[in-house]
Formats: sequence, C-alpha cells, structure tokens
Amino acid sequence: MRFVLRNSFLIFLAVLLSYCFWKKDAKESMPERWQPSPGQSWHIQLQGELVKYDDAAVYEIDLFNTDASMIQLLHSEGKKVICYFSAGTVEDWRPDAAAFPPELTGNPLPDWEGQRWLDVRSVKKLAPLMEARLDLAVTKGCDAVDADRVGGYRENTGFEITYDDQLVFNRFLAEAAHRRGLAIGLRNNFVQVADLADIFDFAVSEQCFETNECDLLYPFIQKGKPVFGVEYVFPVEVFCDAANNVGYDFVLSNKELDGTFRVPCR
Repeated sequence: MRFVLRNSFLIFLAVLLSYCFWKKDAKESMPERWQPSPGQSWHIQLQGELVKYDDAAVYEIDLFNTDASMIQLLHSEGKKVICYFSAGTVEDWRPDAAAFPPELTGNPLPDWEGQRWLDVRSVKKLAPLMEARLDLAVTKGCDAVDADRVGGYRENTGFEITYDDQLVFNRFLAEAAHRRGLAIGLRNNFVQVADLADIFDFAVSEQCFETNECDLLYPFIQKGKPVFGVEYVFPVEVFCDAANNVGYDFVLSNKELDGTFRVPCR
C-alpha cells in the first residue's frame, strides 16, 4: 500500500513539475515586445496626411491607411508606433470587410456610417481575421496595436454578449498580439480594467474626463503601464493638470483626429 501511495505521489509530482516547466517555457517563448511606461507625450491621428510633432514620442496611426515606409521613418526618428484597428466591429470601407461572415454582423453603430458590431462570442470564426490584421501590423513594423470596440457587451450589438464573453475575446486579442511581439492597448473599456490590466500593455481613452470615468484606468498606472488619452470638448485648463498629476498622457484634439489640431498636456 505504501509503495502504491509513494508511486502515486511521485507521478503527481512529475506531472506538476512538467506543467510548471511548460508554463515557464510558454511564457519565455513569447517574443520580446515594446513595454511602454507612463510619462510619454503622444500624438493620435487616424486620417489625413500624417502631421509630425517633435514632442510626441509615441504615434497612434491607422493600421490600414499608413504605409510601412512612414512607420520606418518614425522609427528612424526614435518614435514608437501604435497601429489602430477596430476589433469589435466591421467597417465596410476596409479591404478585408467582405471576409467577415454575415451571420457575425450585427446592429449598425448609430453615429458611424458603414460600421456594424461583430458577434465576439464566435472567437474561433473571428480569430483568423483578427490574426491577419495583427500579422499586417507586424509586416508594417508597428510596435503595438490599439484594438477598438472591445466593450460591445454594454452596447446594442444585436447579440447576447455577456461580460465573460467579452473577456474571452479581449484576452484572445492580447495573447495573439503578444505571440507576434506586439504590445496591445485596452481602448475605452473602463469597466473591465480590473480583469484586463495585467494582460494589456497600456490603456487608451477617449473623453474619460468628459464621462467622469478616468479613475477606472488608474490600475494601469499602478502596474507601471501608461494611460494614453484624448479629449475633444474640455479645454486643457480643465483636465491637463489632473491628468498629469496621476501620470496619464493626454492631448486635446479635434474629433476628426486628422492631426490639424493638437494640444498636449505634457
């Protein structure tokens, strides 16, 4: 009996050690990626010819509309580049729009013509499409991605998406980005910060001062990760001091995000 128990314990110990080493190897096998930190001035521009600002250490640009040559130029000037795409919606003007299965396409976004919600519960069906976008980001030389529309569980998407469904999809995005050596930001999903700040590398906020939600992003700062933000309505006198005091990196811009108007807080 003692022999059986002893053998059982040794088998259990061997399995446990194998699992631990597997987890360690899996973690170590992830390629190196940019690890951004708070305190960097940034510039976000998603349309129009890129306007360059000497003070901006980090640029966020559109994944599809920006040539690899522009990203290379920014790198040559010591800049880091975040590439934007929408992960939770399909936009009918994107070159891969026709590849999204119609059954995964839901309600339109009221203020965004040509854009519809996706059923993020279908991770397996969406995975090849999202991974192709991440591969494009790698090919173009992006340092990170900003995946938008990752809070659809709180919207009228046309699907019964739960909080947990959204977590599964968002974690998939983060892990898929990391496997490719890309950092990834959590955009505008304030409620899930507590669950996702460990796996996402930074946060991106639109108008959190206007909506009074900025405090929800502070766990990123506590983990040494930046919060990049943009406001459209409030003047800098209203929010910049507050943003700087907690270590957020904010700018005032126009809603078109065309680079023609920008006032940085730093």
